[in-house]
Amino acid sequence: MDLTAQPQSRSLPNEYGYLFEYLLVATPSEEVYKDVMAEKHCFFDKYGEKGSIKTKPHITIANFLAKEAMEETIIRWMNRAIGTQPRFSVLLNNYGGFPPHTIYIRVQQQQPFKQLANALQSINHYVRSNDCPPMHLVTKPHLTIARQLSPSIFEKAIMDYSPKTFSASFEINELVLLRRQHQFDTCKQLTSFQLSSAENVLFNC
Repeated sequence: MDLTAQPQSRSLPNEYGYLFEYLLVATPSEEVYKDVMAEKHCFFDKYGEKGSIKTKPHITIANFLAKEAMEETIIRWMNRAIGTQPRFSVLLNNYGGFPPHTIYIRVQQQQPFKQLANALQSINHYVRSNDCPPMHLVTKPHLTIARQLSPSIFEKAIMDYSPKTFSASFEINELVLLRRQHQFDTCKQLTSFQLSSAENVLFNC
């Protein structure tokens, strides 16, 4: 699973065991998923970057390290925090880049993601209070096309993608929590969290 931040390595063992890496993500609808994968395949065909087709389309909400013994509490607190947040619509609009390594599809509205990040602050405090690094909470939501590019490939790609257009929308009704042991491990789904079934709100930028 692709990360928006640099992968964090597995820690040394202690009395709690190893630190695992966790990701809280939102995934697009089936139709948008197919459209994004088609764009990722186009990127691979043009630039030969295999990472673009190995990663699944998603928007990362949080990325953090924690002890396995903390998992039950984290899931319980996340379920409570996320369950108070309303479902919402996401608008995808054109392309952008994080120099010198990432090409992505822009998320037009960011407010609902900021609200989710604020709702997770109590979990962030819990993680930090247990001698784990702070959570990386979403600050610029986006949907990655390709990452970890060389500067030369990035420069070519951003010139090609700047004038291109992409437009799609989908509903976010749930968030998924993934876990892996280290940066070379495959992410496995632990659970999902339903957002509030209150009337959907379309956030505009």
